[in-house]
Amino acid sequence: MRENLTVSTRGQITLPINIRKRLGIVPGGVVIVEVREDEVALRPAVVLEIETYRDIDIARWDAEDRLEEGERRVLLKKFKEKT
Repeated sequence: MRENLTVSTRGQITLPINIRKRLGIVPGGVVIVEVREDEVALRPAVVLEIETYRDIDIARWDAEDRLEEGERRVLLKKFKEKT
C-alpha cells in the first residue's frame, strides 16, 4: 500500500483511515518511528505498565541467581575464549 501524505508546517502528517484501521492505530495510540537509510517506517507500539518491586524482592532474586564459584569460572573462561 502506498499513499502520498503532506507534511504540515509543524512537521505533522495525517495517516489515512484505511492505514490506521489496517494497523490498529487508534487515537492516542503509540507508534514507533524508525529511520532506515533513506526511508521512514512507522509501526504500532505496545505500551506496558512498569512494575515496581520492593528491595526485599530484588535482594531475594539476586541471591537466587548467584552462580557457584565453579560455574562462574567456567562462564568467564568461555567468555574470554570468544573475545
